Amino acid sequence: MWNSLQRSVWQMVGAAFGAVYGLGVLAIALVGFIGLSVAPLELARAVIVIAGSALIAGWAIGPLLIAGVEQTLDPAKLSTFPVPRRTLFSALTISGVLGIPGIATSIAVLLSAIVWWRHPLALIVSVLCSVVGVLTCVAASRALTTFSSGFSSGRRYRELMGVLIFIPLMMTGPIILWATSGAMAAADALPSIGRILSWTPLGAIWAVPGDVAAGAWMPAAARFLIALATLGVLMALWWSGLNATLSNPIRSEGARASRTGLGFFRWTPDSPLGAVMARSLTYWIRDPRYARQLLVVPLIVVLMLVNTALGSGGSMGSFAIIFAAAFLPMTLYADIAMDHTAFALHITTGVRGVSDRAGRALAVTFFSVPLLLVIAGVVTAITGDVGALPSTLGIALCLALAGFGAASVVSALFVFPVPGPGDNPFKSSPGSGLPSMVSMVITLGTATAVSVPAIALGIIYIVNGAEWAGWLGLAVGIVLGIAALAVGIIAGGRVYERRAPELFAKMRA
Repeated sequence: MWNSLQRSVWQMVGAAFGAVYGLGVLAIALVGFIGLSVAPLELARAVIVIAGSALIAGWAIGPLLIAGVEQTLDPAKLSTFPVPRRTLFSALTISGVLGIPGIATSIAVLLSAIVWWRHPLALIVSVLCSVVGVLTCVAASRALTTFSSGFSSGRRYRELMGVLIFIPLMMTGPIILWATSGAMAAADALPSIGRILSWTPLGAIWAVPGDVAAGAWMPAAARFLIALATLGVLMALWWSGLNATLSNPIRSEGARASRTGLGFFRWTPDSPLGAVMARSLTYWIRDPRYARQLLVVPLIVVLMLVNTALGSGGSMGSFAIIFAAAFLPMTLYADIAMDHTAFALHITTGVRGVSDRAGRALAVTFFSVPLLLVIAGVVTAITGDVGALPSTLGIALCLALAGFGAASVVSALFVFPVPGPGDNPFKSSPGSGLPSMVSMVITLGTATAVSVPAIALGIIYIVNGAEWAGWLGLAVGIVLGIAALAVGIIAGGRVYERRAPELFAKMRA
């Protein structure tokens, strides 16, 4: 882990931020454990079981989101080295804990022993159960990782699984809000939920200390056996998947398909700008990594509308349109990084910076602005707030167009690791967190600053109900957005011409 951090400054900084975040989560968990230590035994036991079940489930689902373990310890990449399988199996088990998530999980689980400080024997048993619980988390993660890579390695399978997991993940907010409102109305159900989970593979190990504290020795022994059996099954699945991965390493095979016609190249201008635009549109249609970025936009709208339906306020419809527009430029600032080594095509053919920037920006604008108009129409039809549509569209279009201009500059300044061609589009690339966040903040901040006049007119409409402010905001938003897009393309083109070889070198590294 230390060697991998030393390879990239961004990765080191990202790990530092991750460590600070982990310490914050541990501090919150510690406060919660102290509170549970003085709570009634039945409530403390139920909360620990429910939280522990969620922890194991999170570790199990994690590989579906990141499509594998850290790159340096991918079993498929270790298959060519003469490492005995038992040694590799043991080493990967230990390494599963040697990361920020693993270390934070281990400390948090050990801290949970504080809950049982009034029951010394239960406290000792809790430490033993913590070891089994952490091993179960790691085994679940590794088993699913190796099993999915060994038996479900098809590209379409990985993409489908990523989407199926990503959609409910984006809907976590409404789900939590609904569950919280339901739980507040039926808080007495927590012990019942805890008792049910305590007899499942997810919650059995976390219920044992509570049983010992209550003097229920037979249920404690039964649940401990369930936990050991769960760990044994997960280890066996992991061993089987590891054997399959090492015996038959995954090899990517290019899909063979015959295509006729010129596609988008038939409809775009016969110029470098048109060629870049057609190439970008082709990627947006065929490359799932691009579709993943676009998938966030309608999900944000659905999320905010669901929050409105759950009682978050009647004005969320306008905010849904504006938030969707604010996130649209996020699809563009990683465009060069998505090219991977194919970016060499732009350098070797001598494409001018303005042509490259304009082609990429216009490709996104070509479908995103109509998408934004459709979203605005649907949201307005649902909420019935027709009067706010002009000012809302003015702010939204200004944010989107100005964001595309800002992203045209930002993408020529920074490249960072992204999922490669053919990888799971939801794969988490080491070292991408912090530079991606910086790019997003710069893009969104610049777009917001440009949109201040349109936002001010929108506020005037909300406060005074003046229709002229709404229509003026629409006109101002469109004019400012187009001007910012043009400035961004020109400025981004100059940065591109100066940094293109350096960007390609960073991409290869």
